[in-house]
This record gives sequence, C-alpha cells and structure tokens, in this order.
Amino acid sequence: MKKLLTILAVGVIFASCTKSEGFLENKTAGLDETQVFSDSLRTIQFLNGIYGDIGFTFNKQRWDTHGNTEQSVDDGEYTYSAAYRPSVMLYQGTLSATNLGTTNPTMIDFWSVPYTNIRRCNMLLRNLPVTPLSATMQSRMQGEARCLRAWYYMQLMSAYGGVPNVGDSVFVITDKLNFPRANYADLVTYVSNELDAAAALLPTPGAAYPAGYDNLDYGRVTKGTCLGLKSRLLLYAASPLFNGGANTTDAGIAAVVSYPTYSVSRWQAAADAAQAVINSGYYALNVDNTTQAGFGFYKMFISRVNNEIIFGKYRPSNKDFEYVYNPPTRSGANYTRGTHNLAECFPMINGKSITDATSGYDAANPYANRDPRFRYTLIYNGSRYATNSNAQDFVWTFTGTGETNDKYVAGTNTGYYIRKMCDSSASYGGSAAGPDRTWPIMRYAEILLNYAEAINETGQTALAYPKLVELRARAGINPGIDNMYGMNPSMTQAEMRAFIQNERRIELAYEDHRWNDIRRWKIAMTLYNGTATGYNKVMHVARVGSAGSLTTGVGLTFTYTVENTIRQHVFRPEMYLLPIPDAEIRKMPLMVQNPGW
Repeated sequence: MKKLLTILAVGVIFASCTKSEGFLENKTAGLDETQVFSDSLRTIQFLNGIYGDIGFTFNKQRWDTHGNTEQSVDDGEYTYSAAYRPSVMLYQGTLSATNLGTTNPTMIDFWSVPYTNIRRCNMLLRNLPVTPLSATMQSRMQGEARCLRAWYYMQLMSAYGGVPNVGDSVFVITDKLNFPRANYADLVTYVSNELDAAAALLPTPGAAYPAGYDNLDYGRVTKGTCLGLKSRLLLYAASPLFNGGANTTDAGIAAVVSYPTYSVSRWQAAADAAQAVINSGYYALNVDNTTQAGFGFYKMFISRVNNEIIFGKYRPSNKDFEYVYNPPTRSGANYTRGTHNLAECFPMINGKSITDATSGYDAANPYANRDPRFRYTLIYNGSRYATNSNAQDFVWTFTGTGETNDKYVAGTNTGYYIRKMCDSSASYGGSAAGPDRTWPIMRYAEILLNYAEAINETGQTALAYPKLVELRARAGINPGIDNMYGMNPSMTQAEMRAFIQNERRIELAYEDHRWNDIRRWKIAMTLYNGTATGYNKVMHVARVGSAGSLTTGVGLTFTYTVENTIRQHVFRPEMYLLPIPDAEIRKMPLMVQNPGW
C-alpha cells in the first residue's frame, strides 16, 4: 500500500499528541469521524491536535529524542556521531532516496508529518459545516485550518520544491492514488491564495491577546500569522534555489522544483509581503536596553506573551531548552554545542566586525565588548549561569588547573555551550521552575530581515538600512556618531547581501533557519566540502598557571586557540533539495524524483 495513500487515507481520525502540548493538548482517543465532529468540544480538540505538530522541525528533540537540523550546519556541533542518526546523515552527506525513511524511519517526518496534518486539515474543513459550532466559530476555525494547511505545505516546499497538491480531498483506503507533483510556481500561488483567504477569516492580533480570542485561546493563528507566513513563502520563492535555480537541464523537472527562470519581480513581491506585516502595526521588537544592553532580545525568548511572536508553539512552564543545551555542571544534555564558526560572526559592541582593524577586537580577550546578542546566544569561558543550587556562578570551559566537567576535550567539545532561548536563572538540574515560554517559529525580527534581504535584491540597497538599524538598536549595539550601528553606509548590493546573511545568522541562530537558509541561498557547497571552512571550528581555552580566583574570576589568565578539525561536513549539489523517499516514487510513478537522486 502506498505510503502517501496511507498518510492521506488511513491516518488517524483525530490528531493525537504523544506528550503534553499545553493548552493545545488533545484529550480524545479511539473516536470515529462522526463521534468527533458531532461534538463541539471534540471538534475543537481535533483542531488543537493539528497545532501539536507545527513545531516539528523546530523541536530540539525531533529525531532520536535529541537531534534536528541545527546539528547538521556550521552553527552547532552534535554530541553523537553514529552514522544512522539523521543529523549525522545530513552533515556527512550520506542520506539517499533509499535510506530516507528505511535505514532511519524517523527522518521521513520531512514528508509524513506535513501530509498527515494536511489530511487532518481537510477532514476538519469537510466536517465543519455539520458540527454544532456557531457560524462565527466555524468561520474562525476554517481560517485556522487553512492557515495551518498552508504552513504544512510550506514545510514540504522548503524541503522538496513542488509536491502533490491534494486540494481539499480526504481519501479512503480504497482510493487508487497516483499523484504528479505540482509545479513549484502553481504551488506558491495556491499557498499564497490560501493564506490570503485564511487572513480574511481570522481576527487581528491585539496588544496582549488577539481580538476575538480569550486567554485560553491565546496562541492560535491570526490574520497577522497569515501575513507573516506569506512573507516567508515569497522570500523563499524569490531565493536563488527556487528563483530559476534548479540543478537540472530537464525543463519539466525544473518547473516542478523551482520557477523555470529568474525574475527580480519575485524579490519585489517578497519585499511587499514583508512590508505588509510591518505596515499592519500588529508586531514590534521586544526592546529593553535599560535593564542591560540587549536585554529585550534575551527576555523575549522566556516570555510567553510578547508582541514579537508571530507564530509560535505555546508551552506550559518547562525546561525544554535548558535540558538540551545546558552544560554538564548544570545537568544539561548539551546535545548541541555552539561553534566558533558562529562566534566569529558576532560583531563588537560598536557594530564592527571582529575582522575590522578598528573594531577593538582583542584575540587574547575575545569575549570582551561584543554584540550583546553574543552573550545571550553562547555560553563561553567565564560566562555566568545559574547552578543546580540556583546561585549564579561561572561556567569554565578551560583545560588546566581547576578545570571542571565543562572543560574543552578534543573531539567532544567546542569550547562553547548554547544559552539562546534558555533562562539563565534556571539550570536544568536546579529547583527553579522553567519559564512559560513560546517556541518562536516566526517572530517580527525575521520580517525585518526578510524585507532587508528582498529589497536589496531589487537593487534598492539603501532601503535595507532602516530595518537593520532597528535590529541592531534592539540588540544593544552602540549607534556610533553616524547612527549607523557599525554598518558601512555605502555598501554595494553584494556587500549588503553578505551583511544581511550574517545578520540573519546571528539574530536567528538555533531558531530552525540555518539549514533552510544555506540551501535557499545555494551557499552550502561553498561552506563545506574539504576546505578549511568545511569544518566546525572550536575554541580551545587553556588556563595559564594557577594564579587567580575561580570564585571571583579575578587574576585569571587564559590562552585561546582556534582549531578547525573537529568534524568535516559534506554537501553535494543534489542535497539542496531532499530526495523524495524511494518507496513513494516506485509506488506512484507520476511523482518524479528530485534532480540528482
């Protein structure tokens, strides 16, 4: 039986959750379609179940309870190296159409999770008119389902290009399915139109809770979510991989995986979509440079309610990220560790790159006077973080006299741990409760970056600066006498492109962007494959002598040595798009494989 048929025609009648999902947790089990949709509460719970998977690619425990794509790029180093693990398959370049979903079946979630939830959305939409819900509630839920369905199609498109579009159909086991893949252009139009239609049915976000939603409904998609997702959709569609960038000479396949030819108008459409979000006034950066420089950036990730989140997975009190990221002395699993590759990307507090001779960077004291986002993203030697006894203390990553369990060890550590999205007052092993956080699937900072990237590609480079100024001001970077926050005021288009790519990398680090970005920009072949840049870099810190106090940090002397031989990454041209599982291709002949696979 076809896998796609199984997903589309057999998948469970209700959307179940395997663990607590907070207010969206499903409570029903073993019910048929009639039982679910003849009851108002069960219908709402069915929709809640569709929300349960929205963060499946963001999930830090996506594969094997501790892996996702952030460990397959140059920002994160993976604790494990077994060849069968999906994260390892991606960075070693060993994935194939045959082992995707067979050697490691968990990796088929790129394909199965979106289609499972597209079917759920279609089933809900088919049954909404016969539910006992009010007309107003039916209309709102229709908008939510269409927005979520668009989101799941976007997940498929970023991985594969064009995929089968099943429309509103809900198939049964006896249906004979043999779907061709939709052309990429047609699928972009379909998803864009769906987001427009959903937006017309949904309420607008409010200052605290979206208008029309009470406290218990906070976190549902709104008109603003649709606008934000459309911004990402059109940005990806305009990017080099999809904007005439197919790696094939077959015109038919090229139309399936991308637009056949390049057009700058797609960049303008992406800029317009981002500008629509900005003009709506629904969202704003979370700014607090009074408490501490860049504190608003840090606080946003551990606050359930704020005006920066556009689309999120809302969670009850938890230590989701503390468990995955905290160093050993805080009882964390540290499955992903920060790399020196990423550390080098952060500028100084004056906004200038560390490679700029006028920046003030000191290689002997590399963590002083950096962009505040640096200390809110990475834990480095001498950082302070809550201990398991809930006291603030240093994290020491050095080797030498007084070294701790957090020390650098060749081959197993990078000299950095990750702080991003963690609560520095609550270690994983401590008794302090974790925050009521949101997984930030999309936030307003991304929209500013989307606009800057798109408008620069239209040739209007000057228009990118104001959005970047907003981001750097919120980050706590000093404005300088020219109020340019360290930016060269006369960048060329190419210089601005590189600048925006770097700014996006540091602003959105560990937020499920880097894997998609290096592919859509088509830069992965340059980043990896045998050159010095193909390795994740580490920082080896060694203590000089035994003078000074580990308690106060006073009088200590260290040497800092950058090494770049920890783990080679391999990327092949065909990996810009993932292979559709071979079993799907063999069982559905009309569904052609991606180029190179």
